[in-house]
Amino acid sequence: MLITILALIIVLGVLIFIHEAGHFLAAKWAGVWVHRFSLGLGSPIPWLTFKRGETEYSISWLPLGGYVKMASREEEVTSSALEGGQVEARVPPDGVFEAKPVWKRMIIILAGVTMNALFAWLAFSFLAAKNGRQIDPTTTVGRTIEEMVPPGGEALRDIPAGARITAINRRPVASWNDVTEGLANSPEPEIRIELEGGKRVVLPIHQDALEQRLKASQALQPFRPAVIGQVLPGRPAERAGVEVGDTIVALNGRPVRQWYDVLEVLQENEGTPISMEVGRAGGRRTLEVRPEVETVEGLDGKPRKVGRVGIAVSLDFRSEPLGLGAALVEGWKATVSSSTQIVRTVRGLFSGRISRREVGGPIMIGQLAGETARMGLDPFLAFMALISINLAILNLLPVPVLDGGQFLFLLAEAVIRRPLPLRLRERLTAVGMVLIVLLMGLAFSNDIRRLFGG
Repeated sequence: MLITILALIIVLGVLIFIHEAGHFLAAKWAGVWVHRFSLGLGSPIPWLTFKRGETEYSISWLPLGGYVKMASREEEVTSSALEGGQVEARVPPDGVFEAKPVWKRMIIILAGVTMNALFAWLAFSFLAAKNGRQIDPTTTVGRTIEEMVPPGGEALRDIPAGARITAINRRPVASWNDVTEGLANSPEPEIRIELEGGKRVVLPIHQDALEQRLKASQALQPFRPAVIGQVLPGRPAERAGVEVGDTIVALNGRPVRQWYDVLEVLQENEGTPISMEVGRAGGRRTLEVRPEVETVEGLDGKPRKVGRVGIAVSLDFRSEPLGLGAALVEGWKATVSSSTQIVRTVRGLFSGRISRREVGGPIMIGQLAGETARMGLDPFLAFMALISINLAILNLLPVPVLDGGQFLFLLAEAVIRRPLPLRLRERLTAVGMVLIVLLMGLAFSNDIRRLFGG
């Protein structure tokens, strides 16, 4: 629980700071006076506040978001309450927000989302430079997991084990990375899988049906030779004499063609001795292995007992180191891909292809932050980059309270050459506030439902 809370504070604190720092730096660049830079909404906490120059730096009472309170001729009722009320200060006439050209104000409004996108790009680029590109070179199908086949993906069952995928939606594939990317993220309203020999399989799954697309990419599994890549010490396989590099030829006299055959036999044998025929440099040997019984969560979410012997498959992954330029390109691709996924998610929510129950709030973010933090720095940083892109895209929605709505106000001002009436902006902002409150209510209710097993 402590790790989860700390991880949530780090994720939201850092990303909100980056977002508001974008507005702050752009405002300072444009010559706009900034009364307050705050993490959190509402009035500042007195003992967590200090002042430097004309700007007050603070942490405020409501731990949701943050704000940069700029000098303005117009104090809107809604924004004033969120930004701690009016500030009494003598501001030069050219120091107020409205005194600046529209294009400068647009830059100030968009600077927050720009900083969030920049953070995500740099984070993804750092991970690419650190870890390189991991490539699974196979394009041969090993099996289809029946329980994972989504509605619209029934044709996956027609792809036989051993079939080689050559293209998805006319795009050639050279690795399993390309296969999963094509299944999950191709922008077309259906998935066309082309197999060696000219056969084609079509999945009528819309690009905005993200859950079905993801399940389809997981249902289709790559071919894995039954070669042992790891033998855990002290487990049944080691005690029986199994070695790394052994190829499993047969189990209980049943021929083994690929690794999934091994898993199937092990799952069927809970503690019953298994005759394992393996091939190695010195010839074939037959070993007797007694699996240990373990309880795992099945694909249906229910616990089930399976046999485990302490071996893992050998993965013939290819690692490609990346220089700075290539890492920046890879980071940019990851940023664009994440942005596209989020846009498709928003579209799917409005179209009904994605359930409203999938919307998550701070509790869900905290749970995921805690899980990724326990997994290590790389997953945690990747998670922060993903949330940063989420924050950027969602802030661009045309809702008056958000940056996207404020940008539309400025765009209208540029077109009609005068600001929209203050009363109209206040009313639209109030409507935006209601929409945001309703969205937050939906997110919190979904979080609570998940928390209690709903």
